[in-house]
Amino acid sequence: MRKDLQDLWLLAEPYVRDAGFDLIEVQFGREQQGSVLRLFIDRPLGEATGSGTSVSQPSQASQASEQGASGGSVTNPTLISVDDCERVSRDVSAALDVADKIPYAYQLEVSSPGLDRPLRRERDFARFVGESAKVRLEVGVEGRRNFSGTIRGAKDGRVEIACDGRSYELPIDDIVRANLVPDWDREFHRSAS
Repeated sequence: MRKDLQDLWLLAEPYVRDAGFDLIEVQFGREQQGSVLRLFIDRPLGEATGSGTSVSQPSQASQASEQGASGGSVTNPTLISVDDCERVSRDVSAALDVADKIPYAYQLEVSSPGLDRPLRRERDFARFVGESAKVRLEVGVEGRRNFSGTIRGAKDGRVEIACDGRSYELPIDDIVRANLVPDWDREFHRSAS
C-alpha cells in the first residue's frame, strides 16, 4: 500500500470503527472532477453487507457543494445506509481537516463496498472463503500476475485460490488489487424472494 494511502487509512480507521463499521478500502487520486478520497465501509463480520450505498461530502478545504447519495436501503438495518455513510463522512472529514493530511481541495466519498467488494487484508479473504474473486499481483507467482477463481482459504499472509483446475497460494503483500466477483444468479434469486 502506498505510504499516503496507509497514512489516510490509519487516520480514518478509528472513526470508522467508532461508528460501528470496518474500513474495507481507501482510494485516493486525481479524477476528472478533481482529487477524490474514497472510503469503503462495511458491517463487521457476522452482519450482512450493503449493496452500493454511497454519499459524497466535500472537504472543508474544497468548499464544493455536497453531492447526494444514491442506492441502498435506509430501512434495512443490516445494509449500509445513507445515514451511516453521512455519519462516517462527517467524522472522518473533521479529522482530516484537523490533521491537514491533504493540503489541497478534494472530495470525500464514503460508500458501501458493493457486490464487487474489494479484498485487502487476510481477514477479508478468510471472510469470503468459497466465493469467486479476481486478484492481480505486482510481482506474481509462477510467472503469472492475474488470477480469477474461488477463494479456498487465507492464513499466514497468503490466500489460496482455486484457478484453472489447480490451487495457487498468493502472498497478500504482493496483491495490487483484489475484488469479489458477484454471483449474479444468486443475487437475482435473493432479490426475487
